[in-house]
Amino acid sequence: MDLLTLLLLAVGLSMDAFAVAVCKGLAMRGLTWRQGSVVGAWFGGFQALMPFLGYILGIQFEAYINRVAPWVAFILLGLIGLNMLKEAFAKGGEEAGSCSLSGKEMLPLAVATSIDALAVGVTFACVPVAVLKGMGGLANTAAGCLIIGATTFLLSAAGVKIGNLFGCRYKNRAEAAGGLILLFLGVKILLQGL
Repeated sequence: MDLLTLLLLAVGLSMDAFAVAVCKGLAMRGLTWRQGSVVGAWFGGFQALMPFLGYILGIQFEAYINRVAPWVAFILLGLIGLNMLKEAFAKGGEEAGSCSLSGKEMLPLAVATSIDALAVGVTFACVPVAVLKGMGGLANTAAGCLIIGATTFLLSAAGVKIGNLFGCRYKNRAEAAGGLILLFLGVKILLQGL
């Protein structure tokens, strides 16, 4: 997986976190950069951790799935993308969000928005990340996870500001765009593997 594909994947994965961050921003009064950074750190941190954990799980089964690796990546990314599209079109109207940034409030949100990244991490064992030249699989995967985390941090922090300014009207569109990106990447990986 090259850098451009990884960046598209990072944007697609971060759309759930972006959508939740938009609603967080909607609930906040007198938004500060610190609040946006806290939301970004929670979501970005978990989006970086989960694919790494998925990779660790995936390499345990690498010998069994190498022959079908493009299909595994296609199926996982396709299911995640379709689920994001379903959620984007199933939700009606705006959702009320809480302005709390406590661990009790943020931890479940960060875990819920990064479960998809865990599954994507499994695909890293099948379709290796290649962003650092001359480095091994673990270093490339760690770099890829950091790119996903940084992308999510930036988009989530921006999402808080957007939500504070405009409300939740872009939330469903962001989820739909993320779903389409993941579907596109799944098809791309499948076609390259065949």
